[in-house]
Amino acid sequence: MSVAPPPTVGVFGGSGLYALIDGAQWVTVDTPYGPPSDAIAVGTVGGRQVAFLPRHGRGHTVPPHRINYRANCWALRELGVRRILAPCAVGSLRVALAPGHLVVPDQFVDRTRGRPDTYWEGPVVGHIGAADPYCPELRGQAVALAGQLGFPVHDGGTLVVIQGPRFSTRAESRWFAAAGWDVVGMTGYPEGILARELGLCYAAIGLVTDYDAGLEGSPEVAPVSHRQVLEVFAANIERVRQLVLRLVTVVADTPGCGCAAAPAAAGVDGP
Repeated sequence: MSVAPPPTVGVFGGSGLYALIDGAQWVTVDTPYGPPSDAIAVGTVGGRQVAFLPRHGRGHTVPPHRINYRANCWALRELGVRRILAPCAVGSLRVALAPGHLVVPDQFVDRTRGRPDTYWEGPVVGHIGAADPYCPELRGQAVALAGQLGFPVHDGGTLVVIQGPRFSTRAESRWFAAAGWDVVGMTGYPEGILARELGLCYAAIGLVTDYDAGLEGSPEVAPVSHRQVLEVFAANIERVRQLVLRLVTVVADTPGCGCAAAPAAAGVDGP
């Protein structure tokens, strides 16, 4: 009897994306950091084993500031995952980044507080490099494939990650836009940097669902609501699913980037 190879590609599902792989087996993974957000679905997509973890839980029971990001990343790595795709809902700070568009950020700004955001709490201490926080190989493949599928996609941009679960005030939204940032989300940190501490490739794929708290100079744009986020995400969920399902079949098992070397560059062998 043949044994299926371990999944090398993992997916974190965001708001509105609670299932990805039909007929998957849900497995429970214990971690030194407590339980992940949910069990992990492991199944086959295009002949490849893939692991899927809904970061808010299947019933959206875990708010962004309470997600156990360390356990989630650790659990995927325990299963064999080495490359992570992370679709998420984001609010736009730019007129050109319209609801329904995809944004594949190349930078983030952390505006969260109190979230455990490192595996290196001593006695082993490391200082991870974060100048270019996302995997360039995964980013490039996501942008190229989205374009091939005819989806409106933006290559690069800065994702500012707020604490949540509340949305931005108008003043905060103006501040973020004036700083030159592009989209707002609640789950991009510390998820991505924890993946880097583990030597995993990670790319965020943002689906724009709204214009945050409204755009400066555009009074006709109403502030975001939770209902609007879910409605726009639902209207575009098949686009996100199609992109992610195609991506997991084309990314290489052996990365050509330097993400796996990040822990050693930080002066440690990894957690």
